[in-house]
Amino acid sequence: MKKIKNILKDRRRNVILLIIGSVIIFTGYGIYLFSGLPSLEQLENPKPEYATKVYSIDGEVLDQYYIKNRTSISLDQLPPHLIQALIATEDKNFYEHWGVDLPRFARAMVKNVFTLRLREGASTITQQLARNLYELKGSNESVFGKMSRKFREFITAVQIERNYTKDEILEMYLSVAFFGKSAYGISSAAQIYFGKNSKDLTISESALLIGLLKGPGAYDPFRHFDRAMNRRNTVLSQMVKYDYLNEQEYEIAKGEKLAFIPLDEQLRAGIAPHFIEMVRQQLIQKAEKYGFDIYRDGLSIYTTLDSRMQRYANRAVDEHLAEYQPEFNKNWNWKYRRDELRQVISLAIRTSDQYRDASTDKQRDSIARMLKKNQAFIDSVKKLAARIEVGFAAIDHSNGGILAMVGGSEFKSFKYGLNHVTQIHRQPGSAFKPFVYTVAIDNGYPPSYEIMNQPVTLMMADGTRWAPENFDHTFGGKFTIREAVKQSINLIAIRIIMEIAPVSTVIQYAHRMGIKSDLPPYESLAIGTGEVQPLELISSYGVFPNEGVYVEPMAIIRIEDKNGNIIEENQPTKRDVLSKETAYIMTNMMEGTVNGGTAARIRNYFVRPAAGKTGTTQEYADAWFVGFTPQITAGVWVGFDNKSVHFTTNNGQGGRAAAPIWGRFMKYVYDDPNINLPMAYFNQPDGIETDTICVETKKIATEFCPEKETEIFNKKYLPGKCTKHTGSNWKEVEDQKNPTNF
Repeated sequence: MKKIKNILKDRRRNVILLIIGSVIIFTGYGIYLFSGLPSLEQLENPKPEYATKVYSIDGEVLDQYYIKNRTSISLDQLPPHLIQALIATEDKNFYEHWGVDLPRFARAMVKNVFTLRLREGASTITQQLARNLYELKGSNESVFGKMSRKFREFITAVQIERNYTKDEILEMYLSVAFFGKSAYGISSAAQIYFGKNSKDLTISESALLIGLLKGPGAYDPFRHFDRAMNRRNTVLSQMVKYDYLNEQEYEIAKGEKLAFIPLDEQLRAGIAPHFIEMVRQQLIQKAEKYGFDIYRDGLSIYTTLDSRMQRYANRAVDEHLAEYQPEFNKNWNWKYRRDELRQVISLAIRTSDQYRDASTDKQRDSIARMLKKNQAFIDSVKKLAARIEVGFAAIDHSNGGILAMVGGSEFKSFKYGLNHVTQIHRQPGSAFKPFVYTVAIDNGYPPSYEIMNQPVTLMMADGTRWAPENFDHTFGGKFTIREAVKQSINLIAIRIIMEIAPVSTVIQYAHRMGIKSDLPPYESLAIGTGEVQPLELISSYGVFPNEGVYVEPMAIIRIEDKNGNIIEENQPTKRDVLSKETAYIMTNMMEGTVNGGTAARIRNYFVRPAAGKTGTTQEYADAWFVGFTPQITAGVWVGFDNKSVHFTTNNGQGGRAAAPIWGRFMKYVYDDPNINLPMAYFNQPDGIETDTICVETKKIATEFCPEKETEIFNKKYLPGKCTKHTGSNWKEVEDQKNPTNF
């Protein structure tokens, strides 16, 4: 009897211990389970990561910044058949359950327990949302971890249903679900796979995208086309099964041929990659001030760029390089450029990954010898070094907005390469001369003022002698400022900076007009020996058509958060830097450059009012054209990244190498009826007077002057009357003053 009592006592103790142990285990598991759940604040204010979108001024999405390419969306932006496909395939009882389809969930858990494998999912749309939205813990590969995640999804799904309506749940789900190809959310998926807005998806396209939810990798239409189509058909069948489609609609949708965006276009940079990268860098600088994250906060960035003009800029660059690169290749033969080739190869070796990763001099020498013998390496180096690069930008000079930007010749595929508009400094050559002439005009010298076209020799700071020449190596006679601008005469510009426009004053004016780069205080500056950034040179030219007002170039108009609240709104930064009269006289003279001067090739493309200046640097290393119309200022730099390579006398002038890009761009922009830029002329201010001058004396003509021409003047600085042709007998008087000796 005592033995039986002891046995019963032991059993009671074991039962109690079992109960206590079970309570401890379940309590511990409960604590573990609930510790991985989102907080109440997280449930009420979910914070999924959203992509930041960058918009053009004409409303086009230019690009996005994201870690997860996700865009929020509302149900009214979606076609009804998309919602129907989702519910029919993923959760037929969505509108009846309270977050969990309990019978389905119980059946799945029983199967999972008995098989000791998590084979049955049974997740409702709300459970899937819980997993995607809160990244619930326990999703490791162990059965225990996966089952724990399922229970957490269960609990969180119930909480979500208590806090949100069914429509809100669908909106959140379709904003965060992963569709493959870096697409989070149906909006991103529609763009990436079909290049359209989600509201425009067809039934067949919607079915394909909903089918991807089961496994974006497994049903990727680019890698597993047949499998993807079968999955689409399954979704369509489910829609028929639950009366969302009839048989006729099913057959039509099943037979639709889907037009996917090609893979190379998915991977391709957008239309303005260098502009987008410049904007990204500006946003990173602003992030600390405003506390936003451009990769997660779903900002909307409204920019100045015009997508139509950007496409025309891309087209102009493409067309010009398609002609010019082969022409350059014919003239640049590496066989006769051995010194340049050695420099190019040496630089390529020193900057190669193998060379830089070597730890000893011996290894580096070995790698250098190996690469010098590698013909494939040498060929690639030669091709890259001889590739013509381009920097182009167009600005609305009235407000500083950057309308288009091409930062390099490889803009189609090279997403974040060197931006040849903002990240290089090059000598502008004769494109700098307008600053010299501006000083002269602003200080009272008229366009008709004459300067001797004679050689000069100057002592440089390093003790060397500098004897500049004109482009054509000629000299002699007198030339007016107007003629010097039109024909880009070097010696005239140099003599002006020596005689009437001191170099210190020229630098002061250049900085005032928008040049931020340091400029060398030497007379050689007159022909552009100081290096400048292309964007600052382009924006400084905008002063001329903008009647003497400089406007800081800008890219970002407005930044909004994901709810449309304005974070920052930018206004143009303007300052008066020249009189209207000086700006107009300079504009009028630079019209001559286009109308018969060094940039006359522009008239092969563009016939409206335009003005500007070409630039060609020493040894044809850089070619420029910067010019403007009454509405747009634009500039082109053309050259090479490797300074051992340069243009030749046959193709290196700014009028040939750069100006045609400008001309093509302006033609396409002004011919586009959708852009609709009206005919406009440069505005002549009241302070300008047009008068007739004597061709010989360059003074105001009398009725007796034998040859006359029209010129414009600042009314404050009118020249005197011609003192030579003062009467009908002027020739006799002149002969008496200067008798001929035989």
